Amino acid sequence: MPAAQGVSLVGERFTVEVGPVAHGGHCVARHDGQVIFVRHALPGERVVVAITGGGAKSRFLRGDVVEILQSAPERRTAPCRFAGPGGCGGCDWQHTSAAYGRELKRRVVAEQLRRLAGIEWPGDVEPVPGDVEGLRWRTRVEFAAARGSLGLRKHHSHEVVPVDDCLIAVPDIAATGLLTEPVPRGVTGVDVAVGSDGEVVAVDLPVADDEVPDVVERVTVPGRGARDFAVSARGFWQVHPGAAAAFVAAALDGLEPSPGERALDLYAGVGVFTAFLADAVGPAGRVLGLEGDERAVRDGRLNLAGLGQASLRRSGIGRDDWSDALGELDRVDLVVLDPPRSGAGRDVVATVFAHEPRRAAYIACDPAALARDLSYAADAGYEVRSLRAFDAFPMTHHVECVAILAKTG
Repeated sequence: MPAAQGVSLVGERFTVEVGPVAHGGHCVARHDGQVIFVRHALPGERVVVAITGGGAKSRFLRGDVVEILQSAPERRTAPCRFAGPGGCGGCDWQHTSAAYGRELKRRVVAEQLRRLAGIEWPGDVEPVPGDVEGLRWRTRVEFAAARGSLGLRKHHSHEVVPVDDCLIAVPDIAATGLLTEPVPRGVTGVDVAVGSDGEVVAVDLPVADDEVPDVVERVTVPGRGARDFAVSARGFWQVHPGAAAAFVAAALDGLEPSPGERALDLYAGVGVFTAFLADAVGPAGRVLGLEGDERAVRDGRLNLAGLGQASLRRSGIGRDDWSDALGELDRVDLVVLDPPRSGAGRDVVATVFAHEPRRAAYIACDPAALARDLSYAADAGYEVRSLRAFDAFPMTHHVECVAILAKTG
């Protein structure tokens, strides 16, 4: 351990009172004035925590609950036997209900918006259709191989926990038998994807991207029809079966696109927002999607076949990368931003709003990055008109938000 952290406290056990939930799937506690980020706890509990990271001079410690002295009324026995201290690190809130998990996420979103953007958010985290009380929703899972078996990694670790099922995954994945069969020599992992049509594709790793097949994903948005999208079995796709439709509906309801408008879709992926925007602006409109991943662009162009008013270009997302591409649009009326977890950042936000769109939809999977970027949007003269949060990753700390922005005043 670096000298700056002082004597290691890993393995030490402290009795603590658990405070509020924090961003990242843990709660905050203190021992002798030092902050401890505690996993497997709930606010208001009194627990014994075993330190898993940090030293006597660290700014904070990390720890796992190993004994519950006074439990919160919302605590339950985790339905998954692989969850908990020392187990699989995929889930954060198996020890409570999906409903209370949404309440914890609501607190996190509200705190991040208040602290980083000065926004008071009165909303709730909405459930997304397609899970069973927070279970059996995940349609894509990355399994790692170790000692001849497939499993999932521990929290903040490369160590693999062998599993014969994953309770947040759709049953089709365990039904393949992959999790109970020996792993062939040389295979480092298996990625499994289940398409909307029920097709299961398992890809042994390592593998070249061009050798990975597509699966078909259908997105049905009430009032806006249904579309099929081809996407690589290892490509980016919303893993909750109801997520893509929920986000498209929230974005388009907030943007209120009109026939003939021009729209820019940044971080366009395989063209989901691009396609639905193209339907909304009609043949007289124009939609330009920009995406950096070559395979996604290739799939996206196929997905946009028949939509002459839409195009998808491969481009980095930065001031110098996509300024030339904007020449395809004579103006920018609407913008969709769906960046990776790190967010869009100051330069992208400033460049986007310099084009003075009528409205913008920001889809974010990290509330801290969202709040930071909303503050940059405020600097550019745009305010939040609405913000919805969705529980597209039940039992985990992840939450998806859709913010609609318009010019201040």
